[in-house]
Amino acid sequence: MSFGEPNNPYGQPPQQPPGQGYPAPPPNQPGYGYPQAPQGQPGYGYPQQPQYPGYPGYPGGNQMAMEMPGLMKTARVLLFILSGFQILAGLIVGIAIGALQDVSNGVGSGDDTSTVATIGILVGVLLVALGALSIFLGVKFKTGAGGIRITTIVYASLMILGGIGNMVGGANGSATFGGLISLAFAGIILAAMVNSQASTWFNRPRH
Repeated sequence: MSFGEPNNPYGQPPQQPPGQGYPAPPPNQPGYGYPQAPQGQPGYGYPQQPQYPGYPGYPGGNQMAMEMPGLMKTARVLLFILSGFQILAGLIVGIAIGALQDVSNGVGSGDDTSTVATIGILVGVLLVALGALSIFLGVKFKTGAGGIRITTIVYASLMILGGIGNMVGGANGSATFGGLISLAFAGIILAAMVNSQASTWFNRPRH
């Protein structure tokens, strides 16, 4: 069987043996045509979105924002309430002492009562200052560290001693009632501050 003249341009092309021809692409290599995207690299098209840090509490993110424990919230509210009583009592004492001193001056005995009036005014100023301290501590509960906790413990302890003193020397009058309120509020605040939740809250990491 003739396959034509090898030099004849019009003849049939020489037949290739089976399996011969263009070589097949090596395995695991990009085929012919469009270029293949490198393995393990972002594909062509839209740019890949950068990896942002995870949300708090998830891998790659900051620690989940800690919520203030219930005992801390209670102590904070009591500090605000106590500050209202202290400021109000301080203003009442200051106004009352000033009015009594005016009366004493009017009757000519102002010199005899001036010392008592000075002590009363100092007590009123002290009460207002304690009220301001209560507000300061309550506000700092949210962002303060261990120093705020220690200050609150000392403050609550002094309030307990003052409440006991008012109850003993109050002769069942208004001082006794005020001592009861101070003792109750300060006792709850102190119990909240020495709790393990308070240590965890005030020593929490801050970022």
